[in-house]
Amino acid sequence: MKRHFFLSAALVALLVIAEVALASDVAVSSQASKDEQTIWELERAYWRYVQENDLSAYSGLWHKDFLGWPSVSAAPVHKDHITDWITSQTSKGLAFKTGEFKPASIQVTEDIAVACYWITFKWLDKDGNGAANTIRITHAWRRTGNDWRIIGGMSMPEPDTPRN
Repeated sequence: MKRHFFLSAALVALLVIAEVALASDVAVSSQASKDEQTIWELERAYWRYVQENDLSAYSGLWHKDFLGWPSVSAAPVHKDHITDWITSQTSKGLAFKTGEFKPASIQVTEDIAVACYWITFKWLDKDGNGAANTIRITHAWRRTGNDWRIIGGMSMPEPDTPRN
């Protein structure tokens, strides 16, 4: 009788532990997918700010200690030069037009997120003409409190011929 009671109690304890473990995995997974959604929304906002030439909002996406290597830069840049690629074109009278935004992959680990995607865009002249460009982007985001900021990144032109 005692043995049956202990086996039943042990089984109940194991079931409770399993339920708690599964519930915590669901909570972690739910938070990760919420964070992923937040990062994708911020990435889309990034391109909207460029198109609107809202350099203040655009700069607000970047962490104060950012270091990255944009494809248009000969060397890595810090936050103080993050808008150079925009102003170098708008100063010529060109306007940015966002095209297709195509997510590739995202990974969120605690307070760090890495987002990889393709973006197609054009720099348009006053007549609305401009060639389409597609680049690959990788951004590393860091969460501080409730805010995510880009702390690192790199971009490269998409080759004309896809790699196998």
